[in-house]
Amino acid sequence: MQAQSSRLRDRLGFRTPVPTLEFETTRNGAVAVIAATGELDLSGAALLESELDRLAAVPDLGSVVLDLRRLEFMDSSGLRLVVLADMRARESGRRFVLVRGTETVHRVFEITRMSERLEFVADPEDVG
Repeated sequence: MQAQSSRLRDRLGFRTPVPTLEFETTRNGAVAVIAATGELDLSGAALLESELDRLAAVPDLGSVVLDLRRLEFMDSSGLRLVVLADMRARESGRRFVLVRGTETVHRVFEITRMSERLEFVADPEDVG
């Protein structure tokens, strides 16, 4: 798959690698932290959504934290995923918390006024 992706980028004229979404999930008791890196856009949203679905099925999980500090970019599909994850968490009696990202990433929340609706913290350790 990597070779096909590389050939496609070459044919399209991309000379630098296209950042992808990667994440690592850790758990500390009833809190799961997803640390995202790269770009949360249409191509990465499905992967992250699968991880959020997996965590939703964990019975003793009280909070999910999405750490955006290492995210380079987020578009409207990423915002949609975050808003839906927040709604689902509330419906199931769980807490969904975001660790504030860079100004570029946080601007998406500001211009849509979602920063007023979603819960943000400075550090994952602030959630307990």
